[in-house]
Amino acid sequence: MQLTDPLSSHFRLQEDQKKALARLNLKTIRDLLYYFPVRYTNVSEIKLIRDLVAGDSATIYGRISKLKTRKAFKTKMPMGEAEIDDSSGTISVIWFNQAYMAKMVHEGDNVELSGKVSEGKHGLFLSNPELKEKNVLPIDTHGSLFGKDSGEVFGFPIYRETRGITSRFIYHAIQKIIKTGIIKTAPEYIPLEILKKYNLPTLGTALVWMHSPMTENDATAARKRFSFEEVFFIQLARKIERENYLENKSFPVAVDTNDIDDFIGRFPFKHTEAQTKAINTMLTDMQKPHPMARLLEGDVGSGKTAVAATLSYAVIKNRPPKSPPLNPLLGKEGRQSYGNLQVAYMAPTEILATQHFENFIQYFKHTGISVGLITGSGCRKFPTKVASAKEPWTTISRAQLLKWVANGEIPILIGTHALIQKSVVFKHLALAIIDEQHRFGTMQRKKLVTKEGFAPHLLSMTATPIPRTLALTIYGDLDLSILDQMPAGRKPIITEIVLPAHREKTYDFIRTEMAQGRQLYVICPRIDEPDPEKEGAVQARSVTAEAAHLRKIFPQYSVGILHSKMTPAKKDEVMEAFSNHSIDILCATSVVEVGVNVPNATLIIIEGAERFGLAQLHQLRGRVIRSNHQAYCYLFPQSTGDTALKRLKALGQAKNGFELSELDLALRGAGELGGTKQWGITDLGMEAIKNIKMVEAARTEATAIVQKDPSLTDYPEMKTLVDLKKLDTHFE
Repeated sequence: MQLTDPLSSHFRLQEDQKKALARLNLKTIRDLLYYFPVRYTNVSEIKLIRDLVAGDSATIYGRISKLKTRKAFKTKMPMGEAEIDDSSGTISVIWFNQAYMAKMVHEGDNVELSGKVSEGKHGLFLSNPELKEKNVLPIDTHGSLFGKDSGEVFGFPIYRETRGITSRFIYHAIQKIIKTGIIKTAPEYIPLEILKKYNLPTLGTALVWMHSPMTENDATAARKRFSFEEVFFIQLARKIERENYLENKSFPVAVDTNDIDDFIGRFPFKHTEAQTKAINTMLTDMQKPHPMARLLEGDVGSGKTAVAATLSYAVIKNRPPKSPPLNPLLGKEGRQSYGNLQVAYMAPTEILATQHFENFIQYFKHTGISVGLITGSGCRKFPTKVASAKEPWTTISRAQLLKWVANGEIPILIGTHALIQKSVVFKHLALAIIDEQHRFGTMQRKKLVTKEGFAPHLLSMTATPIPRTLALTIYGDLDLSILDQMPAGRKPIITEIVLPAHREKTYDFIRTEMAQGRQLYVICPRIDEPDPEKEGAVQARSVTAEAAHLRKIFPQYSVGILHSKMTPAKKDEVMEAFSNHSIDILCATSVVEVGVNVPNATLIIIEGAERFGLAQLHQLRGRVIRSNHQAYCYLFPQSTGDTALKRLKALGQAKNGFELSELDLALRGAGELGGTKQWGITDLGMEAIKNIKMVEAARTEATAIVQKDPSLTDYPEMKTLVDLKKLDTHFE
């Protein structure tokens, strides 16, 4: 047996098991060894049957009886059935698709069962529980059966299941692998001095302790090792990417301080100290001979676009090295356009790209500098000889825009994914700006920053609140700048949780605000009408149903609808109507989370607020702090449980997105943070990210290794795993 062997070569698998393993991405022996338990049954978890509640994951001990096998009436699914009693009560047991389980024990045996408590037509039952035989006779002294002398291990591992694969199957398969001794041959890829420094077990020991811990300390030590390992290897991969990127040549940017100050002075608002600090830091970065790689993180409305515009201005005032001097006879536009350095600004949606284009027009209209826009819907250029007050730009053909970008006549090009198509060729791309960069895949970003012989300076921006530990991990290849101040005059948003009894009072207050000319967002979790098949269940409010409801509540105001299934043209039409106040109330899904900027909209209702993550709620709330008017955010929860309300209260307590993200990480399970899948990090990795000391330790060790040996020549096993992690881990 080898770690790289496919599972099918060592296990007799049925077709449904093969499909289930594929869904879990378990292909090789190594994959299965790294499929860690989600928890362990512990003697402290053993409960009396009379105390069981539907939804619990419980371990019970008792005498089993009424063992039988049968097939379901409609589906013909094979099932094993039994009953178990512990003197406090009796509960049914059902093993779906595992009829053989009823034949593994005998009537009257004392057993331990661990599984989920479900509720059916005939009451509570244990669903697909793990089974352990016990030789202890008494069953009426709960809590006295498993003392120190019982010989029991710490706990029985419970693995995440999927249709076709049970936790029991995974457990026995892993135990079979461990018994072969193959773990002893697994190469240790973390240097022993690092393991010793942080008191971490070796790979072989950690694998055994993960799957068969004798004590709770064993399990904890193993989890600590693999948590550290995941963050350590992500850091290694990111540090290596950074070193490789910095080896590229870049266009150094000369900075005329007086010219930059004049440009900034024309903004309709004064830059905050945080903006000024970020700009100065990045201008210093871009004067160096190697490319800048920086992440700018800031709340919605903190002024990231203004920072991007200032950096863009500094870049396009420069010409490439060894270029002929500017010809003053060309005039102002010619001097600035032809042959100067260029900027690419990529946004995730057409709405956001168009918004940036329009902002840049306002920032650059006094310079005569050309700005282009390219999206799937078409291309635009500013300035134009046929401009109007309403549209200072003109629509041009894609071919013409690409020609002007290729010869350098358009120094600033803003767009969506269209920017990274092969047909888009820059003459001298010196700065790549990526907005809401976590929404782009790693490969998409690489296409933008490696299209030319010179690597452009890279500025990534995000308004998504990210805990510092997570930012240090997933953006380990980027320096971090933070905008933690809002423009002067902005009033803190008032956030309130509105329970059902207070809805009408809230609607009354909203009417008074709208009578003064304000506008309202209403956010719903669903697009369509409630599902008729789920009749009777509590369902999320839908955009379509809520819009009809709002027309009755606010008959004097116009209500519009916006959601992700609409065409880009229709979305633009709705947003334009909302922007020019033809629509008073916009009922939408979270599609407005990014890219909607309507300063007059100062009110937002979020229906089913508990269904959104705190980071997403913060993003949505940010839509109404685009002006100096007082803004209000009303959270309408459908669930009023303690856990849901505690999270929502945190939204009102946090001073900014960064503080909120830390609260979110503390309040929620590690694997729930903003959707762990988004970051490509496992639950174990997220456990590490809750520990700043562990993240900093992993970062320190990874940095030291890469500085000493950036190609990992002296660490062949480590290099193999880094390459594997690059394939397994995504940051989207």
